[in-house]
Amino acid sequence: MNDKNLKWTKISSEIGDDLAILKVRHDWLRHPRSGKVLKRLVLESVDWVNIVAITPEGKSVMVRQYRFGIESCTLETAGGMVDHGESPLKAAQRELREETGYGNGKWSYLGAVEPNPAFHPNLCHHFVAHDVKHLGDPIPGEGEEIQVELHGPDELKQEIRNGSLRHSLALSALSRVFQLWDLPFVQSEDSS
Repeated sequence: MNDKNLKWTKISSEIGDDLAILKVRHDWLRHPRSGKVLKRLVLESVDWVNIVAITPEGKSVMVRQYRFGIESCTLETAGGMVDHGESPLKAAQRELREETGYGNGKWSYLGAVEPNPAFHPNLCHHFVAHDVKHLGDPIPGEGEEIQVELHGPDELKQEIRNGSLRHSLALSALSRVFQLWDLPFVQSEDSS
């Protein structure tokens, strides 16, 4: 497939606000067909990690927390940001320990996804950690209030069905480990 005709030419960039976890950038790009120069928003971020952590009993270590964007609590895999100078694996191990109190185990890389390439240039790296152990109390950040929960695969499916587990990055990571949906995926009308 030839995508040469789809590429926009960057004319200039302007740095915007630093929002702590994101930096705003405005790019002026030339439309490939019309030639018009249009302003586009980019939200720069470091890479992120999401972890499917599984206990020796086969339970997934999950976190439930309030999310400001949707003004509701969600069930998610542990995850967070890769700190400067840190590898994605080290970030994943740190985030799992901080958010859940679990660690150790056998770690494997599951690949990465682009969280939202429309305006984010970063990646979210997925890991699975088998046979994780409870090492102590969680060490949440100042802006976090997290409840740790253990769920088996059938319980995860139920959380998806009842709408508690809808975080796209958590679902992406989990779907690389568990078959969460019957294929082809068809959502019933009454589950909206």
